[in-house]
Parts: sequence; C-alpha cells; structure tokens
Amino acid sequence: MAQTADKFLLTRLSRAGFVAFLAIALLSALLGQPLMAAIAAAGAGIVISGRTFHPARAKRPWPLIQRLFFLVLALLLLSGFVVGPWAMTHWLYAVPLVAFALFPPATAMILALAVTILAMAGVWWATGLPDRHQMISAFLLTLLLSGLLVFLREYKSRQLAPLRRTDELTQAASREYLSADLHKEIQRSEREGTDMSVIMIGLDTHLTDKERDEDIRSILPRIGRYLHSQLRDFDTYYRVADLQFLVILPGIGTNNALDRAETIRAGLQTLLESHGMRLTVSTGIAGLNIGDDADSMQQSAAHALRRAQQQGGNRTQVYSAWSQQNHGMAGQERPAS
Repeated sequence: MAQTADKFLLTRLSRAGFVAFLAIALLSALLGQPLMAAIAAAGAGIVISGRTFHPARAKRPWPLIQRLFFLVLALLLLSGFVVGPWAMTHWLYAVPLVAFALFPPATAMILALAVTILAMAGVWWATGLPDRHQMISAFLLTLLLSGLLVFLREYKSRQLAPLRRTDELTQAASREYLSADLHKEIQRSEREGTDMSVIMIGLDTHLTDKERDEDIRSILPRIGRYLHSQLRDFDTYYRVADLQFLVILPGIGTNNALDRAETIRAGLQTLLESHGMRLTVSTGIAGLNIGDDADSMQQSAAHALRRAQQQGGNRTQVYSAWSQQNHGMAGQERPAS
C-alpha cells in the first residue's frame, strides 16, 4: 500500500508540475517573453516524458526524449546570459539535480560540470549583472548540496538493495535471486534424495493483438496474489519476464507438478476471463535430472513453455531432454479441455 501511495502521489505531483510549466509558458508568450516561454515548455516536456507522469513513459523512446528536453533546457538557460533577462539564470540552480535524476551518475557528473563551467563563465562576463558574485557562490553551494543529495540517494540504494527481494508490481521474488535460490534447492534435493520441479508460466499474448499493454499490466498484481494463494509456504515464485513467472516446487516430481500446473493454469484462465481479458495461459514443466543446474532447469522449463505456445497455447507441456535432442517434445502434454 505504501508503494502504491508513493506512486499515486508522484503521479499527481508530476501532472501538477506539467500544468504549472504549461501555464508559465503560455503566460510568458502572452507577455512577449519567448525565451522564458521556451524554457517553461522544455520543463513541461521533461515532466510529461517521465515515467512518473505515466508508467508507459519508462519504455523507449521516452527516456531519450526526456534527456533531449533536458539538454534543450540547459542550453536555453545558458543563453540567458547573452540575451537576458537575468532572472532566468536562477533556474540553473535546478539543472545539476535534474541531470543526476535523468542520466547515469558518470554522465550526469560530466554534464553538471560542463554546465557549471559555462554558467560561471557567463556570470563572470555578464558585467551588467549586479549580484554576479553572490550568484556564483549560491550556484556553487547549490551544486554542493545536489552532490550531497545524490550521494545519500546512492548510499541508501546500495544499503537497501539486499532487502529488495520482491517485484513491486506482482510481489513475486526478484529475478536476480532466482539462480541462487534454485541452486540451493537443487543442492538440498540432491542431498536429501528428493524430487524437485519447476513450472514456467506465461500469458499467450501471441494469440491476440487486441489487449492493450495497460490492461495486461493492470492484471499482473492479481496474478501475483493468485500464485501466492496456490503455493505452499516453502514454494517460491519469481517474475522472470514481463508476462512470465517461474515457480520452484521442492519435493514434487513431474507427474505431481503436471497436476499442480494444470490447476494453476485453469485458475489463471478463470481470473483473466473474470476481468474480460481474452488471453490464455500456458505452462512448461521441468523436473530435476542428474547433471542439472540452475541454468539448465530454467532453460528446460522455458523450452517446454515455448513448445506449448508454439502448439497453439492454452496447454501444459513437460520437458524431455531425450526428445529435445530428437527435435520433439515427448512426455506428457495437456491441452485445455
């Protein structure tokens, strides 16, 4: 709930910021200040092309568009030293902080340094600027505070990284921990002489092009909650792709995993239909064999899922290493009834 509230608040703030920038741009244009209008329009462009304004902005080409708006904004602000008015130069105080928010740290550092050098040169040569000495000291102080904030942000991110084991959208375990966790389960299974299986679950998006990305993403939290309700306390599930999950089932062979996969697949199908989505679900199963490791089990489950989807989707397929070498998929298969 806290993460949802944060995202909701950021979205509201970004939209309010966009409206404010747009109003400043229109007012400046009416007052005959084209440069100020262009600067405000560039600020509005940075806001509207950000992912806080809309989740879809996280995909290409929006990040590139946002960075281009930032470069245009920096150039317009620097041009204020030449054409005036001087009041616009105070917007430069926010440039270093915005740079670190939009670019990788190394790139942002170079851009902030370049803007700082150009701004200092512009202030020094602007003989008509009465408070230029105060502006230089204020700008350097702002740059120092921006660097301190960035350092604290990076330090906090690194400190909290080991605690981020779940995907925010689906509450599934993060993919970064999958290989390590699967390796531990394989070692435990081999040590105790027990079975183990994995299930790869995927939405058959290739069957329809009519479902919008926003609608599919909106159902992912419910899919995560459903998977959580169907698994045992010691089972784990991971989000391995946008529309794919992998479930680790310790102590379960492929036959029982097949029944479990069919139950999950049918339940997810009902969930999708209840929300008016014409999507189907396929699953691929791989059991632990001699010589398997974390990578090979993931690949086997992915092969089985791919085979199920190639056969039309809406079915469960069990991986067979022997049949894969013979360009087939032997073993058990259950299409939807």
